[in-house]
Amino acid sequence: MADLRSEFLGVKSPNPFWLASAPPTDRETNVVRAFKAGWGGVVWKTLGEDPHVVNVNGPRYGAIHSGDRRLIGFNNIELITDRPLETNLQEIKKVKRDWPDRAMIVSLMVPCEEESWKRILPLVEDTGADGIELNFGCPHGMSERGMGSAVGQVPDYVEMVARWCKAHTRMPVIVKLTPNITDIRHPARAAKKGGADAVSLINTINSIVGVDLDRMAPEPHTDGKGTHGGYCGPAVKPIAMNMVAEIARDPDTHGFPISGIGGITTWRDAAEFMALGAGNVQVCTAAMTYGFKIIEELTDGLSKWMDEKGYSSTDQFVGSAVPNITDWQYLNLNYIAKARIDQDLCIKCGRCHIVCEDTSHQAITNMVDGVRRFEVIDAECVGCNLCVSVCPVENCITMEHQTDGVDPRTGERYDKPYANWTTHPNNPNRVTEAAE
Repeated sequence: MADLRSEFLGVKSPNPFWLASAPPTDRETNVVRAFKAGWGGVVWKTLGEDPHVVNVNGPRYGAIHSGDRRLIGFNNIELITDRPLETNLQEIKKVKRDWPDRAMIVSLMVPCEEESWKRILPLVEDTGADGIELNFGCPHGMSERGMGSAVGQVPDYVEMVARWCKAHTRMPVIVKLTPNITDIRHPARAAKKGGADAVSLINTINSIVGVDLDRMAPEPHTDGKGTHGGYCGPAVKPIAMNMVAEIARDPDTHGFPISGIGGITTWRDAAEFMALGAGNVQVCTAAMTYGFKIIEELTDGLSKWMDEKGYSSTDQFVGSAVPNITDWQYLNLNYIAKARIDQDLCIKCGRCHIVCEDTSHQAITNMVDGVRRFEVIDAECVGCNLCVSVCPVENCITMEHQTDGVDPRTGERYDKPYANWTTHPNNPNRVTEAAE
């Protein structure tokens, strides 16, 4: 069996799956239940020093569902913990004492003043916690008070607070980044420059998930009024993976430890994040959808996949996909693929033909010799993959490579960028707009 034991910033845990800072990690009862179920660690729900944090007593969550009611997007308007700081600290200390083999990270958010951080850090350190996570990502409620994403959106603030924390604690410092920013690399670079030990991402995305058309108010709403909240769940996974990859392949942060967050629901999701550079992963929405027992599927699935691939530890594949991520202009334009339809699997629904005919390249027939049959017209197919994406039958339509990626003009492998693209002055691995 593969060894799932994990070490992140020197913090050891029996597996790389941590519960993210959120309602599931708000108190001792929940965290103990999670550890009994098998979770490798937790990031305790964000603590602050303001005793007047009050959450709404009405609906706090909104959701986006697929046609079969599967949860694909989750929205919340909940604030940081509204429980007394001392109560949280006592519970953290007790849980860490009782579960010494599990990772215990404490999420923190206080005003952007050095004295505030200087006061709270020793209190957390006294609990025996393994590290802290600076919540620079919360997009609602606290950001309006000058904290959360209001800090995370300003790289200078990220660097400044990280530097304060490193000066006032010996615990590892993880900076949790907000996705509500144009370029995720800038705050990541700032965190590293400030001395932080790692980054975690993504926090939730600013969102409104729906409108009650009877009340004419955003959902969820309280007494007829609603507000923007934080979006998470499976729908944000592609956004999160891109941001993780951007940091992992940025020369300024290459090798910087990353804790991956964002829509992780299956072992495959976790493996993908780790292949893109995440040393471990944090989960929230999946636990809030299916309960803590989902950890069994996550660990069993990851372990079996690692066995099949011959990996004995997660370190052996962390970051493996990063070298294969490139910018568009470096793609091989002589690499050709065509769609192929397996007639034995085809249910003749016609969806591939319809979308190709209406919105693509008219490359799929609907009749052959007077018989309803869907076949690809190679001369018209550009290999766009649209038909594969919309086909309801798995593996019915596949892409078949027609070339080996060799430039037919020179016989050499195509690996040069377009001549009319120029190098970005601040990053030779990036390009600017095409020259006129």
